[in-house]
Amino acid sequence: MHVAGRALERMCTLASAVFALTAWAITTPETARAQKWPEKTVRIVTPFAPGGGTDVFSRLIAQRLTEAYGQQFVVENRPGAGSTLGTEYVARSPADGYTFLMTSASFSFNPGLYPKLRFDPMKDFAAVSLVVRVPHVIVVLPSFPAKTLQDFVRVARTHPGDVLYASSGAGSAMHLAGALFGIVTQTKLTHVPYKGGGATVTAVLGGEATTAFNTLETVIGVLRSNRLRALAVSTRERSAALPHVPTAAEAGIPNYEAIGWFGLLAPPNTSPDLVRKLNEVIVAAMQTQEFRDHLATLGAEPKPQTPDEFGRYINADVAKWSKLVKDNNVQLPGGK
Repeated sequence: MHVAGRALERMCTLASAVFALTAWAITTPETARAQKWPEKTVRIVTPFAPGGGTDVFSRLIAQRLTEAYGQQFVVENRPGAGSTLGTEYVARSPADGYTFLMTSASFSFNPGLYPKLRFDPMKDFAAVSLVVRVPHVIVVLPSFPAKTLQDFVRVARTHPGDVLYASSGAGSAMHLAGALFGIVTQTKLTHVPYKGGGATVTAVLGGEATTAFNTLETVIGVLRSNRLRALAVSTRERSAALPHVPTAAEAGIPNYEAIGWFGLLAPPNTSPDLVRKLNEVIVAAMQTQEFRDHLATLGAEPKPQTPDEFGRYINADVAKWSKLVKDNNVQLPGGK
Protein backbone atom coordinates (compact mmCIF):
# COMPACT_ATOMS: atom_id res chain seq x y z
CA MET A 1 0.00 0.00 0.00
CA HIS A 2 2.87 2.34 0.87
CA VAL A 3 4.48 1.78 -2.57
CA ALA A 4 1.14 2.24 -4.29
CA GLY A 5 0.61 5.44 -2.34
CA ARG A 6 3.95 6.88 -3.44
CA ALA A 7 3.19 5.94 -7.07
CA LEU A 8 -0.16 7.67 -6.85
CA GLU A 9 1.51 10.73 -5.34
CA ARG A 10 4.05 10.87 -8.19
CA MET A 11 1.24 10.57 -10.75
CA CYS A 12 -0.64 13.45 -9.16
CA THR A 13 2.51 15.58 -9.13
CA LEU A 14 3.13 14.83 -12.80
CA ALA A 15 -0.48 15.65 -13.69
CA SER A 16 -0.21 18.94 -11.82
CA ALA A 17 2.97 19.81 -13.70
CA VAL A 18 1.34 19.00 -17.04
CA PHE A 19 -1.71 21.08 -16.12
CA ALA A 20 0.48 24.02 -15.11
CA LEU A 21 2.49 23.79 -18.34
CA THR A 22 -0.73 23.64 -20.38
CA ALA A 23 -2.17 26.62 -18.53
CA TRP A 24 1.04 28.58 -19.17
CA ALA A 25 0.85 27.75 -22.88
CA ILE A 26 -2.77 28.85 -23.07
CA THR A 27 -2.05 32.14 -21.30
CA THR A 28 0.96 33.27 -23.27
CA PRO A 29 1.22 37.07 -23.57
CA GLU A 30 -0.48 37.09 -27.00
CA THR A 31 -3.40 34.96 -25.78
CA ALA A 32 -3.70 36.96 -22.58
CA ARG A 33 -4.02 40.16 -24.62
CA ALA A 34 -6.66 38.53 -26.80
CA GLN A 35 -8.62 37.43 -23.72
CA LYS A 36 -8.70 41.01 -22.37
CA TRP A 37 -9.53 42.57 -25.75
CA PRO A 38 -11.01 45.09 -26.31
CA GLU A 39 -9.85 47.42 -23.55
CA LYS A 40 -10.45 50.64 -25.51
CA THR A 41 -12.34 51.98 -28.53
CA VAL A 42 -11.96 49.93 -31.72
CA ARG A 43 -11.95 51.68 -35.12
CA ILE A 44 -13.55 50.26 -38.24
CA VAL A 45 -12.10 52.21 -41.15
CA THR A 46 -14.20 52.48 -44.30
CA PRO A 47 -12.31 53.77 -47.36
CA PHE A 48 -15.34 55.61 -48.77
CA ALA A 49 -17.37 58.70 -47.93
CA PRO A 50 -20.45 58.47 -45.66
CA GLY A 51 -23.73 57.40 -47.21
CA GLY A 52 -22.60 54.52 -49.43
CA GLY A 53 -22.96 50.80 -48.89
CA THR A 54 -19.62 50.30 -47.17
CA ASP A 55 -20.49 53.02 -44.68
CA VAL A 56 -23.97 51.56 -44.09
CA PHE A 57 -22.69 48.05 -43.33
CA SER A 58 -19.74 49.37 -41.31
CA ARG A 59 -22.14 51.11 -38.94
CA LEU A 60 -24.39 48.09 -38.73
CA ILE A 61 -21.49 45.81 -37.77
CA ALA A 62 -20.02 48.44 -35.41
CA GLN A 63 -23.32 48.61 -33.54
CA ARG A 64 -23.51 44.82 -33.20
CA LEU A 65 -19.93 44.54 -31.95
CA THR A 66 -20.43 47.38 -29.48
CA GLU A 67 -23.41 45.51 -28.05
CA ALA A 68 -21.55 42.20 -27.96
CA TYR A 69 -18.35 43.44 -26.30
CA GLY A 70 -19.58 46.38 -24.21
CA GLN A 71 -16.82 48.52 -25.74
CA GLN A 72 -17.20 51.17 -28.44
CA PHE A 73 -16.61 50.19 -32.07
CA VAL A 74 -16.61 53.38 -34.15
CA VAL A 75 -16.62 53.95 -37.91
CA GLU A 76 -13.94 56.19 -39.40
CA ASN A 77 -14.36 57.30 -43.03
CA ARG A 78 -11.09 57.66 -44.97
CA PRO A 79 -12.11 58.10 -48.62
CA GLY A 80 -9.87 58.80 -51.59
CA ALA A 81 -8.08 57.30 -54.60
CA GLY A 82 -10.68 54.65 -55.30
CA SER A 83 -10.58 53.35 -51.71
CA THR A 84 -6.80 52.80 -51.74
CA LEU A 85 -5.97 55.54 -49.20
CA GLY A 86 -8.05 54.10 -46.39
CA THR A 87 -7.11 50.57 -47.36
CA GLU A 88 -3.38 51.32 -47.21
CA TYR A 89 -3.86 53.06 -43.87
CA VAL A 90 -5.21 49.84 -42.34
CA ALA A 91 -2.54 47.71 -44.01
CA ARG A 92 0.08 49.84 -42.23
CA SER A 93 -1.75 49.96 -38.87
CA PRO A 94 -0.56 48.01 -35.82
CA ALA A 95 -1.89 44.46 -35.61
CA ASP A 96 -3.21 45.07 -32.11
CA GLY A 97 -6.91 44.47 -32.71
CA TYR A 98 -7.94 48.13 -32.57
CA THR A 99 -8.06 48.98 -36.28
CA PHE A 100 -10.04 47.09 -38.91
CA LEU A 101 -11.11 47.68 -42.50
CA MET A 102 -14.66 47.34 -43.79
CA THR A 103 -14.25 47.10 -47.53
CA SER A 104 -16.26 46.27 -50.61
CA ALA A 105 -15.80 44.50 -53.93
CA SER A 106 -13.64 47.44 -55.01
CA PHE A 107 -10.90 45.77 -52.94
CA SER A 108 -10.73 43.14 -55.69
CA PHE A 109 -10.35 45.71 -58.48
CA ASN A 110 -7.41 47.63 -57.05
CA PRO A 111 -4.59 45.33 -58.23
CA GLY A 112 -5.73 45.61 -61.85
CA LEU A 113 -6.45 49.33 -61.76
CA TYR A 114 -3.47 50.46 -59.66
CA PRO A 115 -0.34 48.53 -60.67
CA LYS A 116 1.75 50.64 -58.27
CA LEU A 117 -0.25 49.89 -55.13
CA ARG A 118 1.77 50.22 -51.93
CA PHE A 119 0.02 47.23 -50.41
CA ASP A 120 -0.72 43.68 -51.51
CA PRO A 121 -4.41 42.72 -51.16
CA MET A 122 -3.41 39.06 -50.99
CA LYS A 123 -0.73 39.38 -48.29
CA ASP A 124 -1.21 42.58 -46.31
CA PHE A 125 -4.52 41.72 -44.67
CA ALA A 126 -6.05 39.06 -42.48
CA ALA A 127 -9.57 38.10 -43.60
CA VAL A 128 -12.08 38.28 -40.74
CA SER A 129 -15.55 37.84 -42.17
CA LEU A 130 -17.62 38.33 -45.29
CA VAL A 131 -20.71 40.19 -44.09
CA VAL A 132 -23.15 40.50 -47.00
CA ARG A 133 -23.52 40.21 -50.74
CA VAL A 134 -25.85 42.46 -52.74
CA PRO A 135 -26.77 42.93 -56.40
CA HIS A 136 -26.06 46.04 -58.39
CA VAL A 137 -29.17 47.71 -59.79
CA ILE A 138 -29.25 49.61 -63.08
CA VAL A 139 -31.41 52.66 -62.32
CA VAL A 140 -32.83 55.54 -64.36
CA LEU A 141 -35.40 58.28 -63.83
CA PRO A 142 -39.02 57.18 -64.35
CA SER A 143 -39.21 59.66 -67.24
CA PHE A 144 -36.27 58.07 -69.10
CA PRO A 145 -37.53 56.83 -72.51
CA ALA A 146 -36.03 53.33 -72.18
CA LYS A 147 -38.49 51.10 -70.36
CA THR A 148 -36.43 47.89 -70.56
CA LEU A 149 -32.76 47.03 -70.41
CA GLN A 150 -32.73 46.20 -74.12
CA ASP A 151 -34.23 49.65 -74.82
CA PHE A 152 -31.49 51.18 -72.67
CA VAL A 153 -28.80 49.39 -74.71
CA ARG A 154 -30.35 50.63 -77.94
CA VAL A 155 -30.31 54.23 -76.65
CA ALA A 156 -26.65 53.85 -75.62
CA ARG A 157 -25.70 52.45 -79.02
CA THR A 158 -27.60 55.17 -80.88
CA HIS A 159 -25.97 57.91 -78.81
CA PRO A 160 -22.44 56.67 -78.01
CA GLY A 161 -20.87 58.57 -75.13
CA ASP A 162 -24.03 60.52 -74.31
CA VAL A 163 -25.21 58.13 -71.60
CA LEU A 164 -23.54 59.27 -68.38
CA TYR A 165 -23.25 56.80 -65.53
CA ALA A 166 -22.46 57.94 -62.01
CA SER A 167 -20.25 56.00 -59.63
CA SER A 168 -19.03 56.40 -56.07
CA GLY A 169 -15.51 57.06 -57.37
CA ALA A 170 -12.92 55.92 -59.89
CA GLY A 171 -12.05 52.30 -59.18
CA SER A 172 -15.19 51.71 -57.10
CA ALA A 173 -17.51 48.72 -57.47
CA MET A 174 -20.06 50.95 -59.23
CA HIS A 175 -17.39 52.11 -61.68
CA LEU A 176 -16.37 48.57 -62.61
CA ALA A 177 -19.98 47.35 -62.75
CA GLY A 178 -20.66 50.06 -65.35
CA ALA A 179 -17.43 49.38 -67.22
CA LEU A 180 -18.27 45.68 -67.40
CA PHE A 181 -21.75 46.50 -68.72
CA GLY A 182 -20.24 48.61 -71.50
CA ILE A 183 -17.85 45.78 -72.42
CA VAL A 184 -20.56 43.10 -72.47
CA THR A 185 -23.08 45.19 -74.43
CA GLN A 186 -20.49 46.86 -76.68
CA THR A 187 -21.78 50.30 -75.77
CA LYS A 188 -19.84 53.45 -74.98
CA LEU A 189 -20.95 54.87 -71.64
CA THR A 190 -19.31 57.93 -70.06
CA HIS A 191 -18.20 57.44 -66.47
CA VAL A 192 -18.76 60.32 -64.02
CA PRO A 193 -17.22 59.72 -60.57
CA TYR A 194 -18.76 61.19 -57.41
CA LYS A 195 -17.77 61.11 -53.77
CA GLY A 196 -19.79 58.25 -52.34
CA GLY A 197 -22.80 56.15 -53.23
CA GLY A 198 -25.28 58.65 -51.80
CA ALA A 199 -24.03 61.33 -54.19
CA THR A 200 -24.70 59.08 -57.19
CA VAL A 201 -28.36 58.80 -56.24
CA THR A 202 -28.60 62.57 -56.01
CA ALA A 203 -26.88 62.90 -59.40
CA VAL A 204 -29.38 60.64 -61.18
CA LEU A 205 -32.36 62.20 -59.39
CA GLY A 206 -31.13 65.67 -60.40
CA GLY A 207 -30.49 64.72 -64.02
CA GLU A 208 -26.71 65.19 -63.80
CA ALA A 209 -26.26 61.54 -64.76
CA THR A 210 -28.38 59.25 -66.90
CA THR A 211 -27.94 56.10 -64.85
CA ALA A 212 -25.98 54.42 -62.08
CA PHE A 213 -25.04 50.84 -61.25
CA ASN A 214 -25.72 51.19 -57.54
CA THR A 215 -25.52 48.40 -55.03
CA LEU A 216 -29.07 47.82 -53.89
CA GLU A 217 -28.85 49.19 -50.36
CA THR A 218 -27.99 52.70 -51.64
CA VAL A 219 -31.10 52.99 -53.83
CA ILE A 220 -33.73 50.74 -52.30
CA GLY A 221 -35.46 53.69 -50.58
CA VAL A 222 -35.85 55.78 -53.73
CA LEU A 223 -36.92 52.71 -55.71
CA ARG A 224 -39.66 51.96 -53.21
CA SER A 225 -40.84 55.58 -53.41
CA ASN A 226 -40.80 55.34 -57.24
CA ARG A 227 -38.40 58.26 -57.63
CA LEU A 228 -36.08 56.01 -59.63
CA ARG A 229 -36.85 53.01 -61.83
CA ALA A 230 -34.87 49.76 -61.85
CA LEU A 231 -34.17 48.20 -65.25
CA ALA A 232 -32.43 45.06 -63.97
CA VAL A 233 -30.33 43.54 -61.20
CA SER A 234 -26.83 42.27 -61.89
CA THR A 235 -27.03 38.85 -60.22
CA ARG A 236 -28.10 35.48 -61.66
CA GLU A 237 -31.11 35.38 -59.33
CA ARG A 238 -33.73 38.04 -58.69
CA SER A 239 -33.50 39.99 -55.45
CA ALA A 240 -36.06 39.12 -52.78
CA ALA A 241 -36.27 42.86 -52.07
CA LEU A 242 -37.16 43.63 -55.73
CA PRO A 243 -38.93 40.49 -56.94
CA HIS A 244 -40.55 42.30 -59.88
CA VAL A 245 -37.19 43.48 -61.32
CA PRO A 246 -35.64 41.07 -63.86
CA THR A 247 -32.05 39.92 -63.82
CA ALA A 248 -29.81 41.19 -66.59
CA ALA A 249 -29.91 37.70 -68.13
CA GLU A 250 -33.72 37.69 -68.10
CA ALA A 251 -33.65 41.17 -69.65
CA GLY A 252 -31.58 39.96 -72.58
CA ILE A 253 -27.97 40.51 -71.39
CA PRO A 254 -26.94 36.95 -70.40
CA ASN A 255 -23.22 37.59 -69.93
CA TYR A 256 -23.56 40.40 -67.42
CA GLU A 257 -23.00 39.64 -63.73
CA ALA A 258 -21.57 41.88 -61.01
CA ILE A 259 -21.86 41.04 -57.33
CA GLY A 260 -21.36 43.61 -54.61
CA TRP A 261 -19.90 42.34 -51.35
CA PHE A 262 -18.83 43.88 -48.05
CA GLY A 263 -16.48 42.33 -45.52
CA LEU A 264 -14.18 42.96 -42.58
CA LEU A 265 -10.38 42.72 -42.78
CA ALA A 266 -7.59 43.21 -40.23
CA PRO A 267 -3.95 44.29 -40.57
CA PRO A 268 -1.49 41.47 -41.28
CA ASN A 269 -0.25 39.43 -38.31
CA THR A 270 -3.36 40.15 -36.24
CA SER A 271 -3.77 37.35 -33.68
CA PRO A 272 -5.52 34.38 -35.37
CA ASP A 273 -7.31 33.71 -32.08
CA LEU A 274 -8.70 37.24 -32.02
CA VAL A 275 -9.73 37.00 -35.70
CA ARG A 276 -11.49 33.69 -35.07
CA LYS A 277 -13.38 34.99 -32.03
CA LEU A 278 -14.42 38.16 -33.84
CA ASN A 279 -15.60 36.10 -36.79
CA GLU A 280 -17.71 33.94 -34.46
CA VAL A 281 -19.39 36.99 -32.94
CA ILE A 282 -20.19 38.45 -36.38
CA VAL A 283 -21.52 35.12 -37.68
CA ALA A 284 -23.68 34.72 -34.56
CA ALA A 285 -25.11 38.20 -35.16
CA MET A 286 -25.90 37.29 -38.77
CA GLN A 287 -27.96 34.33 -37.62
CA THR A 288 -30.34 36.38 -35.48
CA GLN A 289 -33.73 37.17 -36.99
CA GLU A 290 -33.36 40.83 -36.05
CA PHE A 291 -30.14 41.15 -38.05
CA ARG A 292 -31.59 39.31 -41.04
CA ASP A 293 -34.71 41.45 -40.98
CA HIS A 294 -32.56 44.58 -40.92
CA LEU A 295 -30.53 43.38 -43.89
CA ALA A 296 -33.73 42.54 -45.77
CA THR A 297 -34.82 46.18 -45.53
CA LEU A 298 -31.56 47.04 -47.31
CA GLY A 299 -31.97 44.37 -49.98
CA ALA A 300 -28.94 42.48 -48.67
CA GLU A 301 -28.44 38.90 -47.56
CA PRO A 302 -25.95 37.65 -44.96
CA LYS A 303 -23.16 35.40 -46.20
CA PRO A 304 -21.35 33.99 -43.17
CA GLN A 305 -17.94 32.49 -43.84
CA THR A 306 -14.95 31.43 -41.79
CA PRO A 307 -11.81 33.59 -42.09
CA ASP A 308 -10.21 30.95 -44.35
CA GLU A 309 -13.28 30.80 -46.59
CA PHE A 310 -13.39 34.57 -46.87
CA GLY A 311 -9.69 34.68 -47.70
CA ARG A 312 -10.19 32.21 -50.55
CA TYR A 313 -13.21 34.18 -51.78
CA ILE A 314 -11.15 37.39 -51.95
CA ASN A 315 -8.28 35.69 -53.77
CA ALA A 316 -10.65 34.29 -56.41
CA ASP A 317 -12.38 37.66 -56.83
CA VAL A 318 -9.07 39.50 -57.20
CA ALA A 319 -7.96 37.04 -59.89
CA LYS A 320 -11.28 37.38 -61.75
CA TRP A 321 -11.38 41.17 -61.86
CA SER A 322 -7.66 41.61 -62.49
CA LYS A 323 -8.03 39.47 -65.60
CA LEU A 324 -11.08 41.41 -66.77
CA VAL A 325 -9.33 44.76 -66.28
CA LYS A 326 -6.23 43.58 -68.14
CA ASP A 327 -8.02 41.78 -70.98
CA ASN A 328 -10.26 44.77 -71.67
CA ASN A 329 -7.73 47.53 -70.95
CA VAL A 330 -9.99 49.15 -68.36
CA GLN A 331 -8.24 52.30 -67.17
CA LEU A 332 -8.79 55.06 -64.68
CA PRO A 333 -9.16 58.66 -65.89
CA GLY A 334 -5.80 59.79 -67.22
CA GLY A 335 -4.64 56.24 -67.81
CA LYS A 336 -2.85 53.91 -65.43
